[in-house]
Amino acid sequence: MRRQSDVMRQQVDHHLRRARASARQQGGGERTEVGPVLDELALTLERIFRDKGVEVDWRCPDDLFFHGERQDLLELAGNVMENACKWCKGRVRAIAQAESPAQLSLAVEDDGPGLAAEDRTEVLQRGARLDETAPGSGLGLSIVDELARAYGGGVALGDSTLGGLKVTLTLPRTDA
Repeated sequence: MRRQSDVMRQQVDHHLRRARASARQQGGGERTEVGPVLDELALTLERIFRDKGVEVDWRCPDDLFFHGERQDLLELAGNVMENACKWCKGRVRAIAQAESPAQLSLAVEDDGPGLAAEDRTEVLQRGARLDETAPGSGLGLSIVDELARAYGGGVALGDSTLGGLKVTLTLPRTDA
C-alpha cells in the first residue's frame, strides 16, 4: 500500500507541476469557452450516474471564456461536478458567470448531505477523506484547490440552496 501511495503522490505532483507551469504561461493567449466544457461534463456525468438518476442542470453565458487550457478547465470543473454527482440525491446545478472583466466563477451545488463547516478545510488537503467507505482517493479537491490557486483563483466551500454542498471556483477569464 505504501508503494501505491507513493506512486499516487508522484502522479499528483507531476500533474500539479504541469498545471502550475501552464498557469504561469497563461498570458500566452490560451482561452477556453466554458459552456461546451460544462455541457460535455454534464452529459458524461449523467451517463455515468444514470442508475442513480442524476440530473445536471448547468448554465453559462455563451461568451464566457476561461483564460487557460481546456484540459485544466476539464480537470477543475470535472472534479467538482463529479463529487457533486457522487454525493447528491439526484440534483446537481452548475452556474458559471463573469464576476469581473478578469474573473469568472463556477458554482457547483448538489442536494446531498452537505459537509459540516468544520470539515471544509480538511477536504482541501491532499489525501483527506472524510468517508473511507466511499470510492475515491481524497485527491480531487486538493488538486482543484492547488490548480485554481496556480491560476490566481481559488475554491470556496459553503452551503447549497439545494441542501448539500456548494463549491465555488474563481478563475481567470478573458474576452471572446
